[in-house]
Amino acid sequence: MNAVGIDVSKCKSMVAALRPMGEVALTPREFPHTELGLEQMANAIIGLGEETRVVMEATGRYHEPVAAALHEYGIYVSVLNPLYIKQSGGGSIRKVKTDKADAMKIAKYALDNWVKLQEYTLMDAIRQQLKLYSRQYDLYMKTNVALQNNLISLTDKVYPGVNELFSSPERPDGHQKWVDFVMTFWHRDCLCRISQETFTERYRKWCKRKGYNFSPDKAIDVYAGSRQCYTTLPRNSNTKMLITTAARQLTDARAATAALRQEMIRLAQQLPEYETVRAMYGVGDVTAAQLIAEIGDVRRFAHRSSLVAFAGVDPAVNQSGKHIAQSNPATKRGSPHLRKILYQVVCAYLKKSPANEPVYQFLDKKRAEGKPYFVYMTAAQNKFLRIYYARVKECLTAAGCEPPEQE
Repeated sequence: MNAVGIDVSKCKSMVAALRPMGEVALTPREFPHTELGLEQMANAIIGLGEETRVVMEATGRYHEPVAAALHEYGIYVSVLNPLYIKQSGGGSIRKVKTDKADAMKIAKYALDNWVKLQEYTLMDAIRQQLKLYSRQYDLYMKTNVALQNNLISLTDKVYPGVNELFSSPERPDGHQKWVDFVMTFWHRDCLCRISQETFTERYRKWCKRKGYNFSPDKAIDVYAGSRQCYTTLPRNSNTKMLITTAARQLTDARAATAALRQEMIRLAQQLPEYETVRAMYGVGDVTAAQLIAEIGDVRRFAHRSSLVAFAGVDPAVNQSGKHIAQSNPATKRGSPHLRKILYQVVCAYLKKSPANEPVYQFLDKKRAEGKPYFVYMTAAQNKFLRIYYARVKECLTAAGCEPPEQE
């Protein structure tokens, strides 16, 4: 029995191995994350013997190439939440924090929890790419919000309220009417220093060139509104550069996000469970892709409770002696990305109130019992995941897909 602990960092890993009774099978040794380095690491681990298990912490993206490389060599790899290792204590009350000590601590945890270790499973290429697209999409959406807020802040100094002039939604290509309008009419003086007739004609030509609907009445309203604005920045080349650059950045970011969104949906549509997930209440094209990306193949979870725990929407347990807590918050020890998506889904239930949907019925029941907002919202997320698990598992089984190893 050889328990291998790997302390993973960005460009290198520290590897150590223990046997029962504290025997050191492999003194802490460093391996770089290169093709040769990972090959040497695998050979060193294989050389320990057949009954060998490797444990490493889930360190964002740094552990992935190490886990994947060792998995390809046929080595039993288990990737754990760092919290497990931290709570184990390592068998010492001394506070020692080095790569070597951490590798030994992980190896000791592997030895103490040998039978509980779950083997790491690689997602197939489509699911791996889909997860990357989902994470990038989330990042781009945050960037879009920041860029939009920045543009509104700037236009409030030269053309207050311009972002509220048009109700046109964002186009599939990322363009939006008010943002394109600012690129041309970037200051209120661009309107005020010309006549209403001249502006109306320019606005008509602009709408035709950009592909937006033209209305003479709207042109009159826009012109009249501009004359009531108060500006704090002058109309000069410096101000123009600030406004047009901010508008261009927002448009480019939205266009990139739109392309990313389409590709993410295209990838998700190649998976057999996409239509099943898409058909669930409160789930759209993007949300379906994101759910599949974050959860992966549900059959890697032995039970639906395992999926709920993975999302971190399971209730914590607080009991000591005669004390048993009656109300416990969610553990929130799982994927924060998945919890965010689940919250958005449940918000759709709360907004539409579909009386025939089991998730809403459960939510409404908890709310009627007087439970606080976050309690019944988390309970509804828990319920949704359990239904998701049953439906998607049935779909994949019916499709004849080979199940992955369970966690």
